[in-house]
Amino acid sequence: MKYLLTVILFLLVSSVFAQHTTEKPLIQFTGIINDVDSNTAVSYVTVTNLTNKGQRYAANYKGYFSFIAHPGDTILFTAIGYRDVLMNIPADIKDSKYTAMVKMKAEIVNLPTVRVYPWATVEEFTRDFMSMRIADDDYVIAARNLSPESLSGLIQTLPRDGGEIQSINNRLNHDRALNKNMVQTNPLLNPFAWGKLMQSIFKGDKIRSESN
Repeated sequence: MKYLLTVILFLLVSSVFAQHTTEKPLIQFTGIINDVDSNTAVSYVTVTNLTNKGQRYAANYKGYFSFIAHPGDTILFTAIGYRDVLMNIPADIKDSKYTAMVKMKAEIVNLPTVRVYPWATVEEFTRDFMSMRIADDDYVIAARNLSPESLSGLIQTLPRDGGEIQSINNRLNHDRALNKNMVQTNPLLNPFAWGKLMQSIFKGDKIRSESN
């Protein structure tokens, strides 16, 4: 009985010890994703841990990412317009964190040339071309726009723009500055004007008396 209990205890201790030895340690995997050509950040990259059942994470708009992983995990980086990057976290990491600089290269896709024709057949093109109205040349259009009738209609309908209003305000301000010291006096309050008026009246009375 003691022998049986000893064997069972040995097996339990061995299984627990095996679980502790086979369990992988956890690390904080962080990094920044940049463009290999311009060295600018690649935003919103999808980071997939292929070893950990395809667990997915996302980098921010500055290309920064951080998540929990295991040493030796295989990480896939994917982004629209860039080639996929596959990297492995080193398995012999002694620290509890690991940092990586990921470089992604832009993927250039050359699309085939597509020619778009507005007419299905030559007959449709000929019919539309013969019925097309030819526009006036630039000289005729300019002469029509600068005619007195066109300019008169534009003056009556178009509002004043900012440049025209500013020009009028500048001219008015200039006139006010020139006439600032030219004060117009009331002639009724001028004694010289009254003297001239009295002289005119006396002179007129004298001429009428001499004529009589």
